[in-house]
Amino acid sequence: MFRGGLKLRERLVLCVSVITVLFTLLLVMDIQMDLGMTKKHLVPSHGRVIAPVQKEGLESAYNSFRNRLLQKTHSGLSTNVSKESLPSETAPLDPKNTNQINVVHEATKEMDNFEDLVDYLDLESHERKKFRVDLFRVHPVVVDDANEKKRRPNPSISEIKKINVESNATTLEKFHMQISKHELYPEGSALVDELLRLMQTEPILHVAQKTGGTQLKLIIDYPNELQALFKPMRFPREQQTLPNHFYFTDYERHNAEIAAFHLDRLLGFRRAMPVTGRLLNMTTELYQRAEGDLLSTFFVSPSDNLCFHGKCSYYCDTSHAICGNPDKLEGSFAAFLPSGKLAPTKVWRHPWRRSYHKRRKAQWETDPNYCQLVRDIPPYDEHRRLYDLMDMSVFDFLIGNMDRHHYETFKLFGNDTFTLHLDHGRGFGKPFHDEISILAPLLQCCLIRRSTLETLIRFHNGPGLKLSEAMRESMSRDPVAPILWEPHLVALDRRVEIVLKGIRDCLQKSEPSEDSNKIEDV
Repeated sequence: MFRGGLKLRERLVLCVSVITVLFTLLLVMDIQMDLGMTKKHLVPSHGRVIAPVQKEGLESAYNSFRNRLLQKTHSGLSTNVSKESLPSETAPLDPKNTNQINVVHEATKEMDNFEDLVDYLDLESHERKKFRVDLFRVHPVVVDDANEKKRRPNPSISEIKKINVESNATTLEKFHMQISKHELYPEGSALVDELLRLMQTEPILHVAQKTGGTQLKLIIDYPNELQALFKPMRFPREQQTLPNHFYFTDYERHNAEIAAFHLDRLLGFRRAMPVTGRLLNMTTELYQRAEGDLLSTFFVSPSDNLCFHGKCSYYCDTSHAICGNPDKLEGSFAAFLPSGKLAPTKVWRHPWRRSYHKRRKAQWETDPNYCQLVRDIPPYDEHRRLYDLMDMSVFDFLIGNMDRHHYETFKLFGNDTFTLHLDHGRGFGKPFHDEISILAPLLQCCLIRRSTLETLIRFHNGPGLKLSEAMRESMSRDPVAPILWEPHLVALDRRVEIVLKGIRDCLQKSEPSEDSNKIEDV
């Protein structure tokens, strides 16, 4: 009896343990893959959820702005431009046909200088001399706004680690040492141009495939411990995202990485690592420098071109091979972040992450009060993090990037530091489509930095160049220029105007007593 009872208890304990493990595994899968079994509540690993207060009859600025913009776009195009004169996905715009490009310009152009936003900034600047508007509540604190940024500490990696940068340190080491709490590099840094020059001209010593990720990436080793992440060219500049491709199965574009770096710098964010283009010799710079599993994937195509495909989750097979023409290959080279020993990063799940499911929607797509839920969760309830996500949504909207599922920060600086802008290979794929859902963080929270808004207005109104012109000038010095197909540059100016209209919509919907719709310089 005793021995039989003991076995029964062991069986019960084993059953309970198995059920507990399976239940835990199911919850983890649900949180990571949005299976819907937790009723789609946001349950990030870094914060506790406080249920939002529902307001009757409340329609989010995101939904109303999106619907109104789509109606205006459709009516404007149908009255001003014939369908035959517009490009389509099956019959793309001819980059050499300037008349056709001008048609797209005129179809999307509206003479709006956003004087109301300019007036608001002037008025708000006057008010800020007396009061400081905090992130989520108004505190009448007297501050000197002109010197506020100067008073904010901005230590660099070398200062925190107490490392003396030697004069004979490599360019990449010097770049890593000057990464600070607020940005990857200071404005006008000579180290950026030097890094670009080295990645363009230094000989390649070794090539290896980067593990992880869905598509092929190579690690390039140069002399003096310089490393870069290489993304090869897969198709011409004018190749658009295939109509039936989801954002999570789209090709990565090497030129999108290059253009995103230039845009990040022009907008004043300085949160993207330097990226440049380069033309390689497939035989001497890749095949002869590769080894192991990567080397075994090289072959000669029926057209006598040297090709390889590597090993990855998507598009790493013979039918999706990357081939020289016949022995030349273009690609992007992005400088490496500091090592994990020097400055480890923390990966955060993006609150406005998409469901990555063919049919299921994410919570932010159905909950009009979603932003209030997010802003009650650390680290979004204080400091600069939520404003960084607003900047990121503007940045992603301008390049058309829907693939922002996670982001990273440097652990060294704590939570009050900038978000890194990484992985932009799926940007610049649809020049004739503006994906308003990318602006959901901005339009749902109705928050934006004053400096970001001023930059957008300057690129729209002047003085100075339009954003498309500034991008064209900045990218013209790259070895593989032109970087972008002309319609993508046209889209940049069009999207700047759309963002400004969204901000105007937020201001018009906000009430003077509410503390959630403010423009602040954080």
